[in-house]
Amino acid sequence: MTALLAGKNGLVFGVANHRSIAWAIAEAAHRHGARVGVSYFGERLERRVVPLAAQIDAPFCIPCDVSDDADLDACFAAAAEAFDGRLDFVVHGVAFAQRDDLLNRFNLTSRAGHALAMDVSAYSLTAMARRAAPLMTEGGALLTLTYYGAEKVIPRYNVMGVAKAALEAGVRYLAADLGPDGVRVNGISAGPIKTLAASGIPGFRKMLGQAGEIAPLRRTVDQAEVADAAVFLLSDMARGITGEVLHVDAGQNIMGAPPLAD
Repeated sequence: MTALLAGKNGLVFGVANHRSIAWAIAEAAHRHGARVGVSYFGERLERRVVPLAAQIDAPFCIPCDVSDDADLDACFAAAAEAFDGRLDFVVHGVAFAQRDDLLNRFNLTSRAGHALAMDVSAYSLTAMARRAAPLMTEGGALLTLTYYGAEKVIPRYNVMGVAKAALEAGVRYLAADLGPDGVRVNGISAGPIKTLAASGIPGFRKMLGQAGEIAPLRRTVDQAEVADAAVFLLSDMARGITGEVLHVDAGQNIMGAPPLAD
């Protein structure tokens, strides 16, 4: 196997457990030769994430509330110290919305809930970019995770869909802003996958089944498939790609209607 990320240093935000997409990306990046620092949210996840970080010899594993500037500063300071001041990639794998704002009608979204979803799920990418860019002394790559609910209405995705749409717009604006510095910014729009975050979306199990029926490949995707695409986008193989959102969803996004019965 060719090590696509050999010699690169990266920081992955949003690892929750062994099923999280962020963890799959961290593991794949390590397998491809990168040194990878890991971040997670809250003490509740520490016992799950610390052993995972040990599996990839992570030089640091640090908690981070991405809505807290001090926490973000601490994460990037840890990366600067561990990697001698040079960072090659950052993976933004965080998102959050209050459950009531997913269960209720969208027009009932609270002002506070809307602001929280936008802060954690969208603005945090910009906040990370601000801190990452000075460390990307030889160019670099930022990668975020999004979902089709940013483009089309997904029942009960609600404010998260709006936040993901803002996140995807942020990818384009950051790509234009940081491109002259040799920093690329891209997103992956993954199909529905069983993760801790997905379990908080009402009706997710039904959504998962429908996706497998609608997608041209007649199946859903898994964490490993998203991670493989992520390694490509983080690597020099994708050196000419920025400002893009790559769909890794077995083709579900191209379908305008469910397939006709045979």
